[in-house]
Amino acid sequence: MEFLEYILKIHREIFFFSCEHIFLSFMSIIMAVVIGIPMGIVITYYQKARKTILGATNVIQAVPSMALFGFLIPLIGIGKLPAIIIVVLYSLLPIVKNTYIGLDGINPLTIEAAEGIGMTKFQILQKVQLPLALPVIMGGVRIAVVTSVGLMTIAAFVGAGGLGYLVFSGIRTINNYQILAGAIPACILALLIDYLTGVLEKAVIPTGIQLNKKRSIFNNRKKKRILAVAMFVGIFLTVIFSGMVTMYKPSSEKVIVMGSKEFTEGEILANVMAVMIEEKTDISVDRRFALGGTQICFNALKSKEIDMYVDYTGTVYGDTLKYPPIQDMEEVYNTVKKDMKEKYDIEVLQQLGFNNTYALAVRKDTAEKYNLKTISDLEKAARNLTLSASLEFLNREDCFVGLNKKYKLDFRKIIGIDGSSKYLALTNKESDVIDVYTTDALLQKLDLVVLEDDRHFFPPYYAVPLVREETIEKYPEIVPIIEELQNVLNDTVISSLNYKVENLGKKPKEAALEFIEEYNLLK
Repeated sequence: MEFLEYILKIHREIFFFSCEHIFLSFMSIIMAVVIGIPMGIVITYYQKARKTILGATNVIQAVPSMALFGFLIPLIGIGKLPAIIIVVLYSLLPIVKNTYIGLDGINPLTIEAAEGIGMTKFQILQKVQLPLALPVIMGGVRIAVVTSVGLMTIAAFVGAGGLGYLVFSGIRTINNYQILAGAIPACILALLIDYLTGVLEKAVIPTGIQLNKKRSIFNNRKKKRILAVAMFVGIFLTVIFSGMVTMYKPSSEKVIVMGSKEFTEGEILANVMAVMIEEKTDISVDRRFALGGTQICFNALKSKEIDMYVDYTGTVYGDTLKYPPIQDMEEVYNTVKKDMKEKYDIEVLQQLGFNNTYALAVRKDTAEKYNLKTISDLEKAARNLTLSASLEFLNREDCFVGLNKKYKLDFRKIIGIDGSSKYLALTNKESDVIDVYTTDALLQKLDLVVLEDDRHFFPPYYAVPLVREETIEKYPEIVPIIEELQNVLNDTVISSLNYKVENLGKKPKEAALEFIEEYNLLK
């Protein structure tokens, strides 16, 4: 009952994200078919190209999807294009392979008979080989269709939207209803498209080679043609409608593209700034939220895919600019502000008033068992404990790489795991130590013990808006609006906002609107 109430509450979001998912999936499928079938035909006729093309499609299938994203984002940016390209690449193998198998498996005597009556190679391909191979080809297309719908959930990582946005937001906030709100429509969509592809398969396969000879519409050539045309028109109209829904934006000559990192706090801050800019100016904000980690957002900013996002001084200082961690807040901020402007033409606005630094946290029973209060205490117990930390934390010099040099933490086992999954691993006792942000609401919800950084390793992580210099020159009025937040944000306030989303189940936008109203920021 509660789940149904939740679905009704966010039904508009589900509809919008479903339209995005349909548009992205269909575009990927259509492009994969247009590319894959000709490739399958080519390798049937040209043996030299066979190993190269099949080898390439097999290699692509073996490469992790996130690795492809990491490779493509610096080249083509974020948004729908990289998501479509990756799903197309993953969909090629079944289509190319089945096309080749279908054509290559035709009885040579059939080809010889066609040649004997004077058909050209093109006529044989068009009138004999493709019709006979169609059942096998359509089998490959159906595999690609289901794969593309499932794989398209990762589009949320690069700001392309889709039902994956709900799934990953739910995982991040440990909201099972939100996970199901994205996963169930995605499953239904995959099954529906698979069914429709099956109907289309029967409609286009010649009656003479159908396995099922029962009386039906599929045995009537004229009705089959009408059905095939109707389905192609339906697919075309669905793609157009879904595209119009997802790409519609209010008409405005003034637009700022705002991004955010893929965690609760980043989305809340982005929503606050977006609402304030739109309400206090005539500028529209194109929202590209929950894009991923620092490198995805920063590369998007450099490549002008977005105009601004919020990052943290310690992250920019250590991870982006590659300086060794230091504790001096003013020096970190001044260095970040100076270098970002000189090297990348990016303005760093004022710090937003709270320090969301990294920390290590454990369960209460672990802290009591090993008498853990500080990270120094962890040195002796580490060999008996498992660390579950985010991939970004494990690989950064200002995080675990440098921390391990400072404290000598020889953990029994280290597991790389992103998002709120590390909290689940901790509470399920599959791990003993996790990395956290000091403003995480889940610390309070799960009653965890945060270990003191007694050797003062972690640098200050004050939130700062990063804005392209060109954007500020064009819209200087946004600067004082954003910097108003410095006067009202602090560690307590941001923690309470995170709590509303991660513990009370509010959406980041709802929490942002309540915050704006509470502090009268639209006056």
